[in-house]
Amino acid sequence: MGVGGNFWDLLKPYARPEGFDFLRNKRVAVDLSYWIVQQETALKGQIRNPHIRLTFFRTINLFSKFGAYPVFVTDGTASPLKSQARIARFFRASGIDLSSLPVAEEGISIERNKAFQKCEKECVDLLELLGVSVLKAKGEAEALCAQLNREGLVDACITSDSDAFLFGANCVIKNMQPNSNEPFECYHMSDIESGLGLRRNQLIAISLLVGNDHNLTGVPGIGIETAVRFVKSFSDDEILYRLREIGGGDLQDFQHEVNLDSSLIPSSDESPRKTKVPHCSICGHPGSKKAHLKFACQYCSSTANKGCIQKPLGFKCDCAPCDLDNKEKEQKRNKNWKLKVCRKIASEQNFRNNEITEMYLNKQQQYDGDYHLSWENPKIDMIVDYLAYYQHWEPSYTRQRMFPMLSTIFLRDVASNSKDQLLGGQYEFDSIQRVKTRFGHQLYVINWKKPTREMSNVTCIPSEDSDTELELGIADESTDLLNEPDSPQIHVKEGCNFLSTEEDMVLVQNAFPEKVSLFLRDKELKESRSRRKRPMKSENSESPKGVQLSITNFYRSSKVPCHEKPEESETGCPKISADTSRERDKEPIRNYSKSVRRKLLFD
Repeated sequence: MGVGGNFWDLLKPYARPEGFDFLRNKRVAVDLSYWIVQQETALKGQIRNPHIRLTFFRTINLFSKFGAYPVFVTDGTASPLKSQARIARFFRASGIDLSSLPVAEEGISIERNKAFQKCEKECVDLLELLGVSVLKAKGEAEALCAQLNREGLVDACITSDSDAFLFGANCVIKNMQPNSNEPFECYHMSDIESGLGLRRNQLIAISLLVGNDHNLTGVPGIGIETAVRFVKSFSDDEILYRLREIGGGDLQDFQHEVNLDSSLIPSSDESPRKTKVPHCSICGHPGSKKAHLKFACQYCSSTANKGCIQKPLGFKCDCAPCDLDNKEKEQKRNKNWKLKVCRKIASEQNFRNNEITEMYLNKQQQYDGDYHLSWENPKIDMIVDYLAYYQHWEPSYTRQRMFPMLSTIFLRDVASNSKDQLLGGQYEFDSIQRVKTRFGHQLYVINWKKPTREMSNVTCIPSEDSDTELELGIADESTDLLNEPDSPQIHVKEGCNFLSTEEDMVLVQNAFPEKVSLFLRDKELKESRSRRKRPMKSENSESPKGVQLSITNFYRSSKVPCHEKPEESETGCPKISADTSRERDKEPIRNYSKSVRRKLLFD
């Protein structure tokens, strides 16, 4: 959830769409609870164990399609304030009166429900079999994700919890849509600072006013627009200190400082006594109406011997006295507005900003011990058994879906001078089939070779009792949630079976530079040969059968050449000879299009 008051709508104009290569060879921290809640909410009751399915396919996508190194983070023990807020959110969603809300004991935290813990445990088991890093936070998962990002251990965070910015994250990916030209919706803290003019402490102050995961209500009567305007009136360094003073009910110092702003306008002792300047009711400028009847005032551009011009609707005079008076009124309105907001804050008894502020500022580390971020090879046989038990998938289907991840890991190993030249001990890099452009992103289609006799373990047909067909059937309804990777294509050639996968061009270049050079050389030769074989079109060339002639070629073929002088009839008109008519009648006009035949018949 994160900050209340439609906080994401405030940040939406500063979202930056990123392309396929944004996470290439980068580390990314993933809030696992975000994936579980998102998938359970969207597909609950439609497919078997959607949290396992989404975790499996999205992890493969991050590895193979986007070339990232994911680090998954799970929630630890929530703070007492967060536990109380969860109870309040449950009561509110259930329609129960909040007056009967039980109060948690001081310092006691309430764990999440057992159903969620079970889903999280199953996903963690799968991720460990896939060989990715999994960290357990002491508190909130988004807090540890933000800490990893702030300390430079990861390059981005994947979460929909806007609290990540308050915990210090620099780059947050809210949405992932693999089937698009720009699959990531990214929010960079630098863009928010330059666009909104708000920094981290000011964002924390906004969350205290409009509500957050630790205090759902915030300050009643203060919305997101009011909070942004109020916070911007203070610098980032002083805003939290000011809120602490106001929340304690100390408004005297604040009121005194606000009154100091009036020193910008000369007081009555420093300037002559302010007198009311009369204004014309016709044009609205300084001066009396009587003086403006015959001659126009200096502010009106009127012809000679004519009065002033009638002022338009909503006219405001911009003379010096009026300008000074407007500034005084605006300053008075701002002062009264600030005092009104401060009184609302001071009157809120549950404005516990000190404890929440310290939590957001990460006074304590979010993880015990050192960060050991490592990625190991997947345990394929154990994954096959795991998904066969939970998802009822055939082993062949699981192996097929895992192949893009395994091929990406293999290419990375080969690029780092690994001695192993066989993918999984069975497949070898055969050739580059072609270049494929998908959503504006170019990829190499790679052929992986394996003998036919050993290919019986890899098939594309799932069992009848599996839920694969159901899952694929609803993919169009929720493509941003399912994110099912592309399965490798199988084809037979010269007694051998081949698997074709789509791989990153740079990765293939680093792993097999000789193969890439050979492919580019052959591609250039084929293009040069096709250019030589392409026939040159001449002006007198006849149109092929079944192709409509252009109007120029049509009249050139049907009319008599200009250098020939046909005989003239008695009427003076050119006379077409019988031989010419017979030759034209013998032409196979049925080979021309209908419009051409119509013209030939009526010529």
